[in-house]
Amino acid sequence: MTDICAVQPVSGKPGKGGVKVMVVDDQLLVLEGLCSLLSLHGGIEVVAKATSAEALTDALAASGAELLIMDVHMPGLSGIEALRLLREQERLAGRAPIPVLMLSTFDEHELVLESLRLGAQGYLRKDISFQSLTEAVLKLAAGKRHIQPAVTAGVVSRAELESINRDLPYTPLSDCELDVLRLLAAGYSNVEIASALFKSRGTIRNQVSSILTKLVARDRTRAVLRGIELKLL
Repeated sequence: MTDICAVQPVSGKPGKGGVKVMVVDDQLLVLEGLCSLLSLHGGIEVVAKATSAEALTDALAASGAELLIMDVHMPGLSGIEALRLLREQERLAGRAPIPVLMLSTFDEHELVLESLRLGAQGYLRKDISFQSLTEAVLKLAAGKRHIQPAVTAGVVSRAELESINRDLPYTPLSDCELDVLRLLAAGYSNVEIASALFKSRGTIRNQVSSILTKLVARDRTRAVLRGIELKLL
């Protein structure tokens, strides 16, 4: 397989329309699996795939991709470095940044933060379901974020979960508050969340306060627990 090549629709018919996606992953089996799965969704069209991030900008332009899915860990040019170069080239060319969804086998605190700082709109683990993957792609295509860091070890125990009052009413969170809650769940501080989401510390402090109020939680840990119980995380 060449580093960059067109991906034919699963049906063998011409392009079916929908969100045009390029997928980059150095593991061929993972790459082919992602492309095959995404092609099953009627609203997504995989237009290019690559086993490395070399010449990424040219490949995106040639394929007409509207969204990029890229592995964080790759030999040679890593996903982080590729994202950094892509954003710089977009800035110099005066182009709008393409939505980028980063994939990783693990939740790595610094890599999640760095990806978001560099302008990635989404971050997912590779153990997600097909539905979660396609939902993330469609959210990014609609101009939203999708962040899925795991709940940090030690934050949640079975006893704590069982202690949650499931009958307490709650107010739905906004998309911005859900992003903050997901980062709270991964153990990020207000300062780190502000940096990752390009917001002021005061804004994040206010959003955390709003999350606690809406979820009827007395502290951040309880807010995360409520989020899990309510299937927000």
